[in-house]
Amino acid sequence: MMQEFSTIFVTNISFEVMLFNLAFALFCGLAISWIYRVTYRGPGFSVSYVHALIYLAMITAVVIMVIGNNLARAFGLVGAMSIIRFRTAVKDTADIIFIFFSLAVGMAAGVGMHKLAIGATMIIGMVMIALAKSDTIMPLGRKFLLQFTLESDSPESAPYQVILKQYCRTHKLINVKTEEENLFEISFYVDLRDEQKHYELVRALKNVAGLSRVNLFYDEEAI
Repeated sequence: MMQEFSTIFVTNISFEVMLFNLAFALFCGLAISWIYRVTYRGPGFSVSYVHALIYLAMITAVVIMVIGNNLARAFGLVGAMSIIRFRTAVKDTADIIFIFFSLAVGMAAGVGMHKLAIGATMIIGMVMIALAKSDTIMPLGRKFLLQFTLESDSPESAPYQVILKQYCRTHKLINVKTEEENLFEISFYVDLRDEQKHYELVRALKNVAGLSRVNLFYDEEAI
């Protein structure tokens, strides 16, 4: 252990090797960011997150090169990282997967396993793209959340029911909120007969007397 501490400031990595490892980490990070952009299906695309994937691969490579085979450096870096507080919530599971993807590839590039870094990026990336483009694992029907405000004395007999039966296979009432007297905020889960006609559904509901603030949601994205 004392020998590890005595060589904590000694590094055997050359400048050329460092540049080579960082170049591989950069290339793999760019590839991962492109894969993320191609496979992303969420509500809000974040450019800063895509850039972070590239930076993460390169910084991980630097961290691995700093640690090398020195146990004392590893403990020192763990202590330094422990004072950082990460408070950004990652909502999508796929985003977490891409973070680990970038970390793993950066580690491979940092230790000089360039073939592993390139090969893993290509193989895992092709699997991700294939699954994202394939419909075999997608649900048979997508559920949409329909919300609107209704001004009526009897919301049960309002004319919007006819429109829902016309455009939806099924519609399930999930929430009725009273905002004022005779003013209701109503929410439905709906299964559209034709998903390409969601704009027509919204337009038809907006033309109903007493209806306002019509919104159709899927994956937290308003249509």
